[in-house]
Amino acid sequence: MRIDHVSYAASPEGLQATAEHLSSRLGITPRDGGVHPRFGTRNVILPLAGDRYVEVVEVLDHPASDKAPFGQAVRARSATGGGWMAWVVAVDDLSDVEARLGRRSVEGQRHTPEGVELQWRQIGIRGLIADPQLPFFIQWSTMDHHPSRLEESAVRLTGLHISGEAARVREWLGLTEPGSWGDGVDFDFQSAGGPAALASVTFEGPDGPVTI
Repeated sequence: MRIDHVSYAASPEGLQATAEHLSSRLGITPRDGGVHPRFGTRNVILPLAGDRYVEVVEVLDHPASDKAPFGQAVRARSATGGGWMAWVVAVDDLSDVEARLGRRSVEGQRHTPEGVELQWRQIGIRGLIADPQLPFFIQWSTMDHHPSRLEESAVRLTGLHISGEAARVREWLGLTEPGSWGDGVDFDFQSAGGPAALASVTFEGPDGPVTI
C-alpha cells in the first residue's frame, strides 16, 4: 500500500489554465494525459519523484460523467470552484479492499498522447463522495508506463493536510495495528468542525517546500 497520486479538480478557468497555474507553483512541465472514456473526464499529469504524480482533471460534457461516480466527484468539486479532490492509494491486489467495502472495483482505461493504453482498477469513489477526507484505491495493471514516468522530476510529495479524523481514515484503509503509515508522506489532521476534505498538499522541490 502506498500513496500513488493526488487529484485536483479544474477551476472554472478550465483544465489547461488550472494545470498551468499548478505547474508554475511547482516548477513542473504539465503533460497531457488523455480522456477517461468510462468516466467522462480527461486529465493533465504533473509527474513527481518517487512514482507519484499530480492529476489535474476536468469533467466532459458526456453521458458517462453523469453515470460514473468519478465523473460525478469531479463535476461536484469543480462546481465549487475546483481544488483538491482526492488522494489515491495504490495496492498490488484490490481483493481485500473489495471484501472490506462489500463491492467490486471498476475498470479504468485511457490512451495517452504517447500511444500507450493505461489500464487499472479502482474502488472507493462513492466513499470519497460521502466523506471527502477518504482516499480511493487503485491497482495498476503494470507500472511500466505509470504517469509519474512521463518525465524525471525533482519535486516530491511530502505532506497531506486533511480536515477530518485520523481514526476514520485508518479504518477506511484497513489499518488495525497502531503505528505510523504514509510511505514518507507526513499527515496532518485537523478536526475544527469544518467539512471533511483534503485541505492542502505540501511538496518539496529544489527551491524548498510549497503548499497548495
